[in-house]
Amino acid sequence: MNLIILTPEHEIFNGAVKSVKVPAIGGQFEILNKHAPVVAALDKGKIKVTNTKSESTYYQIDEGYVEVLNNQVVILVNGTVQKQ
Repeated sequence: MNLIILTPEHEIFNGAVKSVKVPAIGGQFEILNKHAPVVAALDKGKIKVTNTKSESTYYQIDEGYVEVLNNQVVILVNGTVQKQ
């Protein structure tokens, strides 16, 4: 599946991934290949991105939204994103 992480200023990430774990308002959830369509608000926390080689990268966010549709995940973040 493809992941895009965006802020109002620029694109943070765009590429193929194995999974994405996001800090949704109601609690964390993981998005895997062929996930059902969803739109959710994100809370302050860490996004865990696992690439196709099973290596993980973390991004600290303040808040935002995630949309999953047609095997593509788009995360729109308000404010800054810090890679950890």
